[in-house]
Amino acid sequence: MGHSAMGAALAVLASLIMTANLLVAVALLRLIQKSGSKGLYFVLNLAVADIMVGFTVIGLVVDEFSEPFKPLQIFCVLRMAFVTSSSAASVLSLILVACDRHLAIRKPFHYFQLVTGLRVVVRLVGLWLLAAVIGFLPVLVPDFQMTFTQTKCLFFAVFNPAYMLTVFCVGFLPALFLVVYLYCDMLKVASAHVQHIQEVEQAGLAGGCPPSRTTSDMKAMRTVAVLIGCFALSWSPFFIASIVQTFCSECFSQEFTENYLWLPGLCNSLLNPLLYSYWQKDVRLQFSQLAAGVKRQVLLCLSHSRRFPGRSTKSLPTVSSLRLQD
Repeated sequence: MGHSAMGAALAVLASLIMTANLLVAVALLRLIQKSGSKGLYFVLNLAVADIMVGFTVIGLVVDEFSEPFKPLQIFCVLRMAFVTSSSAASVLSLILVACDRHLAIRKPFHYFQLVTGLRVVVRLVGLWLLAAVIGFLPVLVPDFQMTFTQTKCLFFAVFNPAYMLTVFCVGFLPALFLVVYLYCDMLKVASAHVQHIQEVEQAGLAGGCPPSRTTSDMKAMRTVAVLIGCFALSWSPFFIASIVQTFCSECFSQEFTENYLWLPGLCNSLLNPLLYSYWQKDVRLQFSQLAAGVKRQVLLCLSHSRRFPGRSTKSLPTVSSLRLQD
């Protein structure tokens, strides 16, 4: 893939990532303001982390369209560290979302006592500190760096393959196992709850009450399962190829791994807001309300401009309010 094509693809992807996650963040803020749910802050943090991913990619877009030059070693190390930290924060935020849903299903009666504002803040601060440590580990441990000789900042031209092996063994693999375990445990709890309701209904003790919690549990599990599946499918090719490349440098070229296998992992930051907004009815409702508000404002402005084409915009609110009162 040529530099211009790669730069255009990254520019489009970065714009979509930031736009989609910004819209989801606005919808979540409105939802948090109305419901007061502390657990939604974890999903909001996921959107913020994905916005950071899109923002850090802009630097790589600039490199693709710039004239070839040899940047400083520390410049490229810091740039790729920011990209890695943002991606790590996105993955860790996904784990927090899974943990929050697991806690809500496991201990529904104690959930609001366990998920307090202070604990949410502590977890989020700890998440970003851990993401910073993962991303800036090559800065703290210079042995994870490689001597930079390229004309643009590349991940494998800056970081040693041993760093990828460390991130895979300490970060990606435990994270994948943890979220799979959490989902399997949630499935076990939800299945037991469904079985209990069926037994109660067969005994004639249900009283016609709808199994609202079962429906809520299944929706939460479905959302988490889709997010986990997309996370695994998006990042697995990149990490597997990186590990293979550590032991067999001829098996995969660095250009192939960085240009083609890294893009699916980057697309995960776009899939997260799309999937969450699609599966969550409350978020879709906020989108519809936002769209209705924007449409109402546009129609009102068009109506004012047609009625008073010669009036200044400052006089419009007063005139419109008088007419509405009439």
